[in-house]
Amino acid sequence: MSALLLLSAGRGPRECAWALAQLLHRLNADGSRRGLTIRQVQAVPGDRAGTYRSVLIEISGADADAFARSWTGTLCWQAPSPYRTSVGRKNWYVTAQPPHLDAVPTTFSEADVDIVACRTGGPGGQHRNKASTAVRATHRPSGIVVVVDEERQFSLNRRIALQLLRQRIEHGDETARRAVTTARWRIHDDLVRGDPVRVERPEPQRPGRRG
Repeated sequence: MSALLLLSAGRGPRECAWALAQLLHRLNADGSRRGLTIRQVQAVPGDRAGTYRSVLIEISGADADAFARSWTGTLCWQAPSPYRTSVGRKNWYVTAQPPHLDAVPTTFSEADVDIVACRTGGPGGQHRNKASTAVRATHRPSGIVVVVDEERQFSLNRRIALQLLRQRIEHGDETARRAVTTARWRIHDDLVRGDPVRVERPEPQRPGRRG
């Protein structure tokens, strides 16, 4: 069993990117105690070393979904800014949400295409009217249909129709991939500051220990 979780610092200051790294470390430790495996799939680094604007992780193991849900929502890292000592703010917010899944690419196979000979009107001479040289090609999985009558030979129109179907399917896959990417980045704008589901803090230093 596995679950995906996308953590984002939104459009907050650099402290939020730092907070995301701290929260990710805390999440990893929590998952390890529960016997889960957490793998970093993608990451967008912040402008400071060791910080992140966003991180996509995969959580694997028993109760991975329940663990992901326990970390879903607005997260707060409560600590002074490591960059600006004059800033009194101590609450830095991060959002964690299940991401939109990657679009599954369409596997093109001629076996999935229905080819039908047909006649079309318009210029081209009597030959086109008497012979069914035009091609109507339907890609059954996607429902895309093309009609080609550019050539006088059925075989040439068939070849062109298959090329057009392949191009349109590839274009549709690319459009779907861009839509998924856009939806994922929209999470950056959905960060709600306040009312966090979790508030995490640095572990208190033990007596006699110097930081």
